[in-house]
Amino acid sequence: MAEKKIGEVVKFFSKPSVAAVKIVEGDVVVGDSLKFSGHTTDFIDVINSMEVDNKSVQKAVAGDFIGLKVSNRVRPGDEVFKVIAD
Repeated sequence: MAEKKIGEVVKFFSKPSVAAVKIVEGDVVVGDSLKFSGHTTDFIDVINSMEVDNKSVQKAVAGDFIGLKVSNRVRPGDEVFKVIAD
C-alpha cells in the first residue's frame, strides 16, 4: 500500500467526532481511504461523507478545507495521507 500526503488536520470536534482537514495536494473522493498520522495518532479511515462549507461534496481538491467523520481522536498538525492500493 502506497501513501501520499494530501493534507493535515486543522481542528478536531470531539462531540460529533469530526476532523477539519486542509487539503494541500492532490484530491480526495468519497470512498478513499485516509491514514491519519501524528505524535499519538495512527489509524486508517474510509471516507463515507465529507463537507466543504457545510455542504456535502463527493470530491475535494487542493486548497479546500473539508470536514469528515473520523473513528478516533485526531489532533491539529496530524498529517493526512491518501492510501493507494498497489
